Amino acid sequence: MPSDCSTTSGRTARNTALAPTGPPPARLVLLFAVACGSAVANVYFAQPLLVTLGERFSLGSGLLGTLVTVTQAGYAAGLFLLVPLGDLADRRRLITLQLGLLAAALLAVALAPATAVLLAALAVVGALAVVAQTMVAAAAHLAAPAFRGRVVGAVTSGVITGILLARTVAGVLADLAGWRSVYLFSAAVTATLAVLLRRALPAGPPPAARLPYRRLLASTVALFARDRLLRVRGALALLVFAAFSTLWSSVVQPLSSPPWSLSHTAIGAFGLVGAAGALAAGIAGRWNDRGLAQRTTGTALVLLALSWLPLAFTRQSLWALAAGTVLLDFAVQAVHVTNQTLVHAVRPDAGSRIIGGYMIFYSAGSALGATGSSLAYAAAGWPGVSALGAAFSCAALLLWATTRTP
Repeated sequence: MPSDCSTTSGRTARNTALAPTGPPPARLVLLFAVACGSAVANVYFAQPLLVTLGERFSLGSGLLGTLVTVTQAGYAAGLFLLVPLGDLADRRRLITLQLGLLAAALLAVALAPATAVLLAALAVVGALAVVAQTMVAAAAHLAAPAFRGRVVGAVTSGVITGILLARTVAGVLADLAGWRSVYLFSAAVTATLAVLLRRALPAGPPPAARLPYRRLLASTVALFARDRLLRVRGALALLVFAAFSTLWSSVVQPLSSPPWSLSHTAIGAFGLVGAAGALAAGIAGRWNDRGLAQRTTGTALVLLALSWLPLAFTRQSLWALAAGTVLLDFAVQAVHVTNQTLVHAVRPDAGSRIIGGYMIFYSAGSALGATGSSLAYAAAGWPGVSALGAAFSCAALLLWATTRTP
């Protein structure tokens, strides 16, 4: 059996002939962005519904983060076990199959009769939602290097919009028709996107990797063990998304209690405020194409740390929450796009494995933030949550400052 390296080198001439010379068609990039946003939104639908789900399934405030954590745990498992298949299997088939299975898992969440079933179904939803990362890797693969940053930025802006609008959509649907309608609606949308992508995606070239599945997974670990940039950017993702999840996994609790006592719809509307952060994806992508990755990262991490100053006053002012949300989401997405562009460039032929491995750090950070914020809120209220988010943000800035290269 040939090794990964020998297989790659043996097909260099053929792949060079097939190498893209520009960006993918604009319509395909847009469809990727919508599908990625829809897939990732499923991981975040529960956040504005936590109090309602806690009441329905008899979960205390200290356990509400479990609903987010189990979904993130499933997401992490999917990143390691499923996303690398993009380097082994035909991406068109893989993407449409995963979307079909995701629609079925969402239906199971909507019909869950008990806590155990709900948690199991949410874990499966998290695992299959990683199809978004398969699509990011596919979009990057279809773009020439000179256009890769802006293409990844455009697709990632869809991911960001999905993450943020998930709260708005979930809030409105829950107020209109109950929390189960959120997952029924998403199941229908996901099934539709599976059909559209099946028709729109081009037939892929032969897979970059010809490895047994176990060796494919082992090669993911080996890539990160060998390359310092992958490890550093992964660690930044962990800390940045821990800060992101610290806010969004816990803000529903002060907003749903006095003095605000907001409805699901009003709480979800803060996703619209944060959607301004989606602008960062396109901007960061263009800056990366100009060689400004380090400057983009540093500026964004400073903004991330500063965002917790207004966020600390959430109980006193919704304007402070809005301002802090815009800063935080803008900063997180700028770092995320920069990270993905840099790590994919390390080994484009192993793009799915690298993106999947990188996103494991993202998922671990999201789970850490969700669990930590629930415990912090139960122990010290919103000031404890703000202190935790600021600590994650400052740790990310310190890591970048001590590891950056010119």
